Amino acid sequence: MVIPAAEGIPTAYKEKRYLRIGSSKCNLKDYPKREIQLFKILDGRVDTIETMPAKYQELTFSKLFGYYGSKGIVLKEKTFEKNLGLKNAEGEYNLLAQLLSDNSHIPLRVSIFEGKTKGSNLFSVREFGNNCLLYTLDEVLRYGDVLNIIQADETNRVVERRDIPLFDNKAYREAVINAILHNYWVGGNEPMISVFSDRIEILSRGTIAPAQTMDGFFRGESVPVNDKLSEIFLQLHISEKSGRGVPKIIEIYGKKAFTFRENSIVVTIPFKKLSELGNKVGKKVGKKSDNCDIRKLNARRTRIITEMRDNPNVTAAELSIMLAISETAIENNIKYLKQNKFIERVGSNKTGYWKVL
Repeated sequence: MVIPAAEGIPTAYKEKRYLRIGSSKCNLKDYPKREIQLFKILDGRVDTIETMPAKYQELTFSKLFGYYGSKGIVLKEKTFEKNLGLKNAEGEYNLLAQLLSDNSHIPLRVSIFEGKTKGSNLFSVREFGNNCLLYTLDEVLRYGDVLNIIQADETNRVVERRDIPLFDNKAYREAVINAILHNYWVGGNEPMISVFSDRIEILSRGTIAPAQTMDGFFRGESVPVNDKLSEIFLQLHISEKSGRGVPKIIEIYGKKAFTFRENSIVVTIPFKKLSELGNKVGKKVGKKSDNCDIRKLNARRTRIITEMRDNPNVTAAELSIMLAISETAIENNIKYLKQNKFIERVGSNKTGYWKVL
């Protein structure tokens, strides 16, 4: 028996319904949640980020205005909600509005593990969420530059060494944009980024759009999961309608970079390591001391170091807001980091900057 492609609508045969998940043909009765979702689609009852009401209705959008302004586009106070589709038919702010508001109340985390599995020690968790989704996306993309270590390749060196990045930044960018753009936000879960010792995994909730085929997916024939969000990304030139994102990743890493699970799609970006860093990772060069091992810092001090690396001009007041602790607590942690040679202040308190050692 040959079951035709049926990612969106189940195929019936002898009173049994089948569904294709990835390359496998599965009996739909084994996936009751997916069956309910499919019949909601057929009945036109499926929730979207445009119809689902926001959990929080007291929303503000000053950051959204600022982001559009930085792109040379002026939003009008009286019409932006209608033009961007931020309210549902009942006149409530929808989930799209919550995502684009000053505080989305939705976290987006990058988890870094010491080993190759989630069973290994958790080295660091960097949180970018609870912000306007557009700024969150920019921050996650910039963080890729922090993760993407430039390695010196001196193999067969004659005059100049070659600089080799740990991974392809364009592939990382496309994978992150696609994960956020096509994430199944109405399910209540955000994308998840996990960094292991040998790869990055970028997980997007949900599956390909019901009208999409697997062949069309790999060819870059994009079918938006979140239509209005896709329009906004196009308007702001964050993405484009050429559909080159998936083909770009395939060109670099092949189709094996994509893994299709029942309720998620995972893009795996492998690292190209010239050598293993081993126990030197995270340790200060110079006199050996356990106090200088960044892995022994607690999450709060690790976060402060990360923020200072990303923004050397960050203030104690700003760190207090980011970490949701008092300025006194921030100052005490900064004092510890300075005394143990993790950071130093270059210049005066007013005009200087932080240097991560």
